[in-house]
Amino acid sequence: MTAALTRRPRLGDWRSHEELAASRRARLPEVLSQAARTPFYQRRLTEGATLEDLALTTKQDLRDNYPYGLLAVPKEELATYHESSGTAGRPTASYYTADDWHDLSERYARKWVGITASDTFLVRTPYALMITGHLAHAAARLHGATVVPGDNRSLAMPYSRVVRVLHDLGVTLTWSMPTETLLWAAAARAQGHEPGRDFPNLRALFVGGEPLSPARRRRIAELWGVPVVEEYGSTETGSLAGECEHGRMHLWADRAVFEVYDPATGRLGAEGSGQLVVTPLYREAMPLLRYNLEDAVEVSYDDCPCGWVLPTVRVLGRSAFGYPVAGRAVTQAVLEDLVFQLPAGDEVLFWRARAHADLLRVEIEVPDARREPATRALRAAIDEALRVPCEVTGVAPGTLVPRTVLTGVHDVVKPRSLFGADEDWDKALLYY
Repeated sequence: MTAALTRRPRLGDWRSHEELAASRRARLPEVLSQAARTPFYQRRLTEGATLEDLALTTKQDLRDNYPYGLLAVPKEELATYHESSGTAGRPTASYYTADDWHDLSERYARKWVGITASDTFLVRTPYALMITGHLAHAAARLHGATVVPGDNRSLAMPYSRVVRVLHDLGVTLTWSMPTETLLWAAAARAQGHEPGRDFPNLRALFVGGEPLSPARRRRIAELWGVPVVEEYGSTETGSLAGECEHGRMHLWADRAVFEVYDPATGRLGAEGSGQLVVTPLYREAMPLLRYNLEDAVEVSYDDCPCGWVLPTVRVLGRSAFGYPVAGRAVTQAVLEDLVFQLPAGDEVLFWRARAHADLLRVEIEVPDARREPATRALRAAIDEALRVPCEVTGVAPGTLVPRTVLTGVHDVVKPRSLFGADEDWDKALLYY
């Protein structure tokens, strides 16, 4: 463990943005020195170079230097190795030491709804190669919580089992993508449960991994009757931002330098709209200098009532990019907000849309009794907000998300060779 990395700041260690900026500047020489130990940055760093002198590090740089071109410590010091979720071509690799993991766990746990030893924490994000499941697992264990590892990529954990675990184990906290919580609600109702009534131990839903519109967030909180607490990060960096009690996302600017990149002009600034660029300040195994996450964001240094002296961020991600319909851009963020502004009584949880050159086609799952008023209201809302030709169709529940997905129990069989006379030996190697 590098001695300089053992002391990490805590929330409340500073009183102003200027003081926070000074603490970051004091860390940067050590960060640059650590980066110079990697084969990749050895080629980029010249004597006396500062962070501002460096070009952006890109995802392609990570792919080109797969697997260990950004390794800054002896390989035997690594605790874990990870890859991003992409499947095409070379992956983007990430690796962490044990001390890196303390930093990762501390950042993840910086939520206004704290993790305690009395919590039962369902982790419903991927474990395999990605960091997301391991991150929540480690943070929960750091605070003594009981972890239920419910990997959402595992066929051994269908939605029927998720609902049983949530109900029978008295789960208090969960970690998932926002869409997962809607699927749980539908699966719970398919099993005769009401999300906001029959899970009394649940006290918060931690979500991340996809942009979340204000209206969908309100609908999820209303369905389950608990706060929805958002998180932002990546496999390459871990947690980068978390939410305060006033519902604003704060960048962990004491643990990383954040910049906003305008791809149109090439300029980098501390705030505004553009792509988020990050330089972690406490990273042993894989230092990153000016790493461009390529996520569309809006960063602000306006004061927040919570008192955290940290910038706020609005993460737009891919939802910021739209498709042209009749000469106007249609984005997922706007459409999602309009869908979830429909009354809760319409029971609309799932939707999809296709942008044609001259027509926007939208489908929503809605019960027969609410189909006509719901489609009429959504069509009117889209017309007012987007001013594009639109066709809204209501389809029966189970059309977009089949009921079998919500209620099915997958066949998971361990490898075997000897079977009884009444057993199906064609399932010897069947895992689905």
